[in-house]
Amino acid sequence: MQRLKSLLGLVVVIGAFYLAWVLIPPYYNNYSFQDEIDNQARNAVYAYQTTEQDVKEALSKKAKELEIPLSPDQIHVQKTGNEISIWAEYTISVQTPVKTFDLTFSPSTKNKRI
Repeated sequence: MQRLKSLLGLVVVIGAFYLAWVLIPPYYNNYSFQDEIDNQARNAVYAYQTTEQDVKEALSKKAKELEIPLSPDQIHVQKTGNEISIWAEYTISVQTPVKTFDLTFSPSTKNKRI
């Protein structure tokens, strides 16, 4: 009986490590993409020559770099006077042997010139 408990405990620990191995990268990539959105917003609000299209292209390039399934049409940029808003929404499917998880992310930011 003790051996069975030990084996079951080992299976649970291995399963937890596997889930972490599979689920952490999409969350980390979303965090990195959110950081890039914040940087782009800070830069674009003070750079008058930066257009909404420039911001979209830079973010689309970063999304591709991070392997985030996001097209330029899914990235929304609204620049008005002293303010810029950037938002996007995307879903990533993570497959495990038992279940497929659909993770939905909505990175966004709003920045205002001081």
